[in-house]
Amino acid sequence: MTATTPVRPLTTAEADALVASVRRASEEQGIRTAVTVLDAGGHLLAFRRDDRALLIAGETSTRKAFTALQLDAPTADLVDAVQPGGLLHTLPTALDRPLLFIAGGLPIHRDGRVIGAVGVGGAAPEQDHGVAAAAIEEVIGG
Repeated sequence: MTATTPVRPLTTAEADALVASVRRASEEQGIRTAVTVLDAGGHLLAFRRDDRALLIAGETSTRKAFTALQLDAPTADLVDAVQPGGLLHTLPTALDRPLLFIAGGLPIHRDGRVIGAVGVGGAAPEQDHGVAAAAIEEVIGG
């Protein structure tokens, strides 16, 4: 039997701080985004869509967060894997789940274990990824 050390879960205060960080970075860059923060079980901890963000940004941010959480990988790292001939080519259509393989979703780790995920949608995929990564670094650390 192996003992496991408890890892402090992602808190609502941290989720709110992640949303605030994404919002600040988005405003600084002049982009309109939506951000979703999920806990390790895939439950919604925080969500915000800028007033002028595309309506679909809310859905894409949530799907990106869910994908990053379920696969424990940044969605930016999975784009090639779902292309024809890729390792996960059939995954987007194999499941009736809200997966999205576009940059902007990142898992959140603490002590080497996944504790949640953040997804950002609404801007260019690289911008979504950048503000999500910066928020995690600011709030959770590396």
